[in-house]
Amino acid sequence: MKIQIVKGKSTSQPYFWRIVASNGQTLAVSENYVAKASAKSAAESVIKNAGGAKIEDLT
Repeated sequence: MKIQIVKGKSTSQPYFWRIVASNGQTLAVSENYVAKASAKSAAESVIKNAGGAKIEDLT
């Protein structure tokens, strides 16, 4: 699994990150960011904090 920083087509907020499985399937996509550094910082935060996340079923 990896997190990719991507530059999309939006001119006002072109950067986002996505989580990609080892088989190439996209598992999650972030919101868009104005600055590449902001997208990278958010992705790093997910890496740092997601390990202890719990599943919450709201159905």
